[in-house]
Amino acid sequence: MTVLILARDLDPSADAMVTALRDRGTRVVRVNTAWFPAQLSVSAGLRGGRWSGYLRTPAHCVELEDVHAVWYRSPEAYQMPAELSEAERHHAFMEAKYGLGGALSSLDALWVNHPFRLAEAAYKPLQLIRAAAAGLHVPGTVITNEPERVREFAAEGKTITKLLGSNSLSEQGTRKLSWTRLLDAAELADLRGIEVTTHMVQRWVPKAFEVRVVAVGEHLTAAAIHAGSAASYVDWRSDYDALSYELIDPPPDIVTGVRSLMAAFGLVYGALDFIVTPSGHWHFLEINAGGQYLWLEAATGAPLTDVLADFLAKGTQ
Repeated sequence: MTVLILARDLDPSADAMVTALRDRGTRVVRVNTAWFPAQLSVSAGLRGGRWSGYLRTPAHCVELEDVHAVWYRSPEAYQMPAELSEAERHHAFMEAKYGLGGALSSLDALWVNHPFRLAEAAYKPLQLIRAAAAGLHVPGTVITNEPERVREFAAEGKTITKLLGSNSLSEQGTRKLSWTRLLDAAELADLRGIEVTTHMVQRWVPKAFEVRVVAVGEHLTAAAIHAGSAASYVDWRSDYDALSYELIDPPPDIVTGVRSLMAAFGLVYGALDFIVTPSGHWHFLEINAGGQYLWLEAATGAPLTDVLADFLAKGTQ
C-alpha cells in the first residue's frame, strides 16, 4: 500500500508529511507532475474496469494498483520539451492532461482532495450558497461589474471588497498581493475600470476575532486568530507578525454546518475561515480546499500533520 503525494518540489508541508508517513511505516512516494515527461513516465492499461500499470521516476516506480491514498497538494503543470513549437507544446500538454491526468484522477483511492472536487470548491459564489444551505451564516454579498451597483450596496452599510480568486499577481518579475480592504469614500467616488471584470463586495462584519477551522475527515481543529494591528484587523493575512492564536472548541451548530458543507463539496480536507462577532455569532467567509495548515500547527501546537498523516495512512474516511 502506497500514499502518493502530488506536490511541487519546494513544499515544507509535503516534506513534513513524507517524514510523518515514513515514521508510521507507510510507503510514500512524492511526485511533481512538472517532471512529466522529462523525469516522469507513465504506463497504464485497462484491466477489469480499472487502470493498472505504473508511474516511473529516476528514483521510484509506483504501481497504480498499490496506491490507496493520494494527497493532491499543489503539483505544478506538465513541462513540455522546449524544442517543440508553441502549437506542439499546447497539443502535448493537453494530451498529458487528459492522458496522465485522466489515469491518475480515476484511481480508486482516498483523495485529499480529488482535483475535480477542488475545482468545484474554488468558486466562492458557490461556497456562499452551499454554506448558507448548510446552516452557516454568510454576510450580504454582491458580485458585479457595474459601478452603480457597488455604490448602492455600499450606501447600505460598511463594505469590504475581496478577490474571487488568487490574491496574488505576477507581473514583470514582481509578485503583487491584494488584501481584503474596506471601501472608503474616495474609492467609491472613482470606480473606473470596474466594468472590465466581476468584483465581489461584502458587508463588513464587526469582529471580536477570526477563526480558522481545519477539517480532516471528521476531525476538526479550530484556532482563534486575534489581530494585533489595524491592517490585520481587516485582513489577518496582511500582518502575520501582529497575530496571536488560541485553540478553541467551535459551537455544535458550526461543527454540524462545517461537516455538511464539506459533504456537499465531497471534500475530506478543508481550511474554513470565520468571523466571530463581539456578541459571539459566527459568520462564514470561505473554504480553501487546499489551504495551508503548517503555520497554524507551529503557532498553536495542534498536531495537524499527524492527524492528516493518520488519515492518509489509513486510506479511508
